[in-house]
Amino acid sequence: MLRNLTLYPDLPDQRRAQIIRDIAVAALIAAFCWCGLKVHDLVNDLAVFGSGLRAAGNSVQGGFGSVADAVQGIPVVGGQLGEAFRAAGQGTGGNVADLGQAGIDAVNGLATALGCFTAFLPILVLLIAVLPRRIRRVQDMSAARTVAHIDLLDPERQRLLAMRAAFGLPFRELLPYTNDPFGDLAAGRYDALVQAALADVGLRPSR
Repeated sequence: MLRNLTLYPDLPDQRRAQIIRDIAVAALIAAFCWCGLKVHDLVNDLAVFGSGLRAAGNSVQGGFGSVADAVQGIPVVGGQLGEAFRAAGQGTGGNVADLGQAGIDAVNGLATALGCFTAFLPILVLLIAVLPRRIRRVQDMSAARTVAHIDLLDPERQRLLAMRAAFGLPFRELLPYTNDPFGDLAAGRYDALVQAALADVGLRPSR
């Protein structure tokens, strides 16, 4: 089956149309991914508020640390004062910095979630709409190529293939080839019906 894997029809018009459809699907997927990245970047820009809060907290904590270093050398009480200032810095600026970091993490998570949702949801809908039909088409063409090594010079095989076309294909698919499929079948004019049968699975007669 893999040896006869057929991704595109042999008929030029069908091949061209299928290639255009595949390119359109790929372009839509790329566009959805681009939109997802843009949404991620826009939401992620909100992290600037958390970054400012974290910077302010670190600045306050650094100020208390500087004071602690300055009083550290005072005899007797210098050590205790230094620890007190450091604890005060951690309790004020440190907590503010932690709050800013938490805000940054939350915004980053939200940006990732919204970006993925914006990109993957329409991609999923698109693939559900087109992928099963595309897979069936490939399977049909590959299976037809596997079994349809038909000697078109054999009248009996021509007749069987023409019968399949006349009895199995809708009239809208037969009309481009013949206006009288049953008349052709009865009269032994098989060429048009054989072409219709092979075109239905994207193949063309090869002699």
